[in-house]
Amino acid sequence: MAKKFSVLVNKKWCKGCGLCIAICPKKVLELDSRVKCEAARQDDCIGCRQCDNVCPDFAITVKEREENA
Repeated sequence: MAKKFSVLVNKKWCKGCGLCIAICPKKVLELDSRVKCEAARQDDCIGCRQCDNVCPDFAITVKEREENA
């Protein structure tokens, strides 16, 4: 079974720069109506953590989901 990941965004820290959206190979992220990053397609995340690494505001955390969650 493939691993599942959760992308957590701290909206208080996000300034909507879009770097995470541009770098995500699976297009998991997009900007919401307040121009803050959100994980619109959580189930598509492959856990590469590129968004986490590129975020200048440390607003993104990628975690592996528990199997029974």
